[in-house]
Amino acid sequence: MTIGNYRVEHRATTMLLNIFLLLMLSGAVAYAETGQGVRPFREGTMRMSVMLGGGTAFEQNYTIFGIGGGYYVADGIQVGLDADAWTGNDHGIHRLSPQLRYVFQTDSTAKPYIGTFYRRMFIRDYADNDTVGLRAGALFVSGRSAFIGAGLVQDVHLNCDRTVYSSCADTYTELLIEVMF
Repeated sequence: MTIGNYRVEHRATTMLLNIFLLLMLSGAVAYAETGQGVRPFREGTMRMSVMLGGGTAFEQNYTIFGIGGGYYVADGIQVGLDADAWTGNDHGIHRLSPQLRYVFQTDSTAKPYIGTFYRRMFIRDYADNDTVGLRAGALFVSGRSAFIGAGLVQDVHLNCDRTVYSSCADTYTELLIEVMF
């Protein structure tokens, strides 16, 4: 996303990608050993997630820390709230994102998901930003209550001012680690 003359980029670190691949492999092995599917996406189940990543905004690099939670209001339907903070440079950036996600109930290791969200971005010394978006991907079993995921996200800026933003939409990948309880 471009803010003024500055570009915000999402980038996954090699370490996070390696962790993701290791968890995905271990989940496939655990699933194969049990011979049965894990189905934790039932009504009343909660999720907790953490995020660690990097990004660039205002021609500066940031470390991104985030947390999230969700509650399954019906089988496969989760209502959630995620928050993250971009730290390490001049403009503090914080984002808050309520969301809705549907996880397809399959007996395989991969659990496809689709979702929608609203995101409010607070930027110190700059105008706040609102986006809405869609996401789709898959969660992979990594134990009885842990999942990792990968997907694509499409953000669309509300009231996009083409004199400020070079693009009114952003598409990027997401990597997830979630614990269900």
